[in-house]
Amino acid sequence: MIDWKRHFVATSIFTMTKISPEIEIKMPMEAVPPVSADVSFISDRFPKYKLGADSQILEETVEDNQGPSLKDVIEQEATNLSDQHKRISVRDLACKFDKNLAAAAKLSNEAKIREVASLEGHVLLKKLRDALEYLRVRFAGRNKEDVEKAISMVEALAVKLTQNEGELIQEKFEVKKLLNFLKQASEDAKKLVNQEKSFACAEIESARSVVLRIGEALEEQEQDSQASKPQDVDGLVEEVQEARRIKLLHQPSKVRAMEYELRALRDQIREKSIFSIKLQKELTMSKRDEENKSHPYMLHGSEALGSYLKVQPRSGEVPQVSKCSFQWYRLSSEGSWREVISGADKSIYAPDPFDVGRILQVDIVSNGKKLTLTTNPIQTASGLGSHVEALLRKSNTDFHVVISQMNGKDHSSRSTHSFNVGRMRIKLCRGWITKAREIYSPSMQLCGVRGDASNAAKALFWQARKGLSFVLTFESEKERNVAIMIARKYALDCNVVLAGPDDLV
Repeated sequence: MIDWKRHFVATSIFTMTKISPEIEIKMPMEAVPPVSADVSFISDRFPKYKLGADSQILEETVEDNQGPSLKDVIEQEATNLSDQHKRISVRDLACKFDKNLAAAAKLSNEAKIREVASLEGHVLLKKLRDALEYLRVRFAGRNKEDVEKAISMVEALAVKLTQNEGELIQEKFEVKKLLNFLKQASEDAKKLVNQEKSFACAEIESARSVVLRIGEALEEQEQDSQASKPQDVDGLVEEVQEARRIKLLHQPSKVRAMEYELRALRDQIREKSIFSIKLQKELTMSKRDEENKSHPYMLHGSEALGSYLKVQPRSGEVPQVSKCSFQWYRLSSEGSWREVISGADKSIYAPDPFDVGRILQVDIVSNGKKLTLTTNPIQTASGLGSHVEALLRKSNTDFHVVISQMNGKDHSSRSTHSFNVGRMRIKLCRGWITKAREIYSPSMQLCGVRGDASNAAKALFWQARKGLSFVLTFESEKERNVAIMIARKYALDCNVVLAGPDDLV
């Protein structure tokens, strides 16, 4: 009877530990003390173990078709979040943190359940070891060795369970740490969302207030402009408003047509303004001609550079020119001011390049009576500007001249001299003999001849320095004017203004 009980107990132990699955005998309930009713199991089956090398107990792996664990999913989500943090918004970040926080809480609950299951496993192993100790006391011989072997296996299971419990505690610590981190990150993300939301609301309100102020200012400006606009501008304002409305309606073709019309109107107004100015000038010139016709004297000659003007009597009933006194004046093109031309006190005057665009007047005093003759604005010579620009590209220019006077006295020699105009100085010479060679200075003067000299349009007055002056006659009127213009340009580059005596510059 005792041998049968020993065989029955050993067979039951190997059946529970899956060591001998080929023998299945039901064990009576009174052979092993019952397990406490307050023990709950995390699964509905007992784990499977097998013996490895050196009688080491190994737990058989059970395939789980439920996919990756929750911890792996959380780690994968955290990695994706770290990779995409530059591409998601603050709100998406907060949602991610909330999801990961919920997952971490779920993982923490699962760890708690596993901790309870581990505790229940310790209780079960304790009860099983007590049962085996009870059987070892009662059995002897080979059955007792089997019971002791079962006890060693139970102890090994207890050690493995303790190891698993340590790993569970470490995993619980990591999960708790991750949970705290996700909680803090979620709170920070919510704060950041609220802060950005408040900033956005403030900016929206500020922009709205600015728009309102601009709208009020525009309405006020429009009311003021409408109140101050004359009646003849209302049509133009309506056209501009119509153009703006068409632009808002995205009709660029009609806007372009209106712009062309406005441009054509502006061109017409400009042409009419030019024509009006021209008519005014012609009217002024005709009035001056009528006034001059009423005088007993008249001006003979072309009112242009390169010519000369001469006062002549209209009839033989008036005193001759030799018995009259003269004074020439230079006026602005509008006639607003008048300047005395020093030395121009003869009946003949050749316009200077400085007179281009100006109006000339001459006062004639005869028998105690004074009368004034007025010219139209002096015109420049054709092609003179381009010729001067071409010569300015050279370092110096030579002109052939004849000395008519020297220091106010007639010059007896009529030989040809070279009048060289350079960038830094003016030189007058004949072959190797130099008459004058002076750099540009404030004491130098250069202008057209203002006396009653023959060929006045071809002659100029040059004061090289104080005490040395010349009256030079050029081969043509054009060369005389070109020489004056080039010399004045080079002198101006040296910060010197070349003009005639007592000229206002």
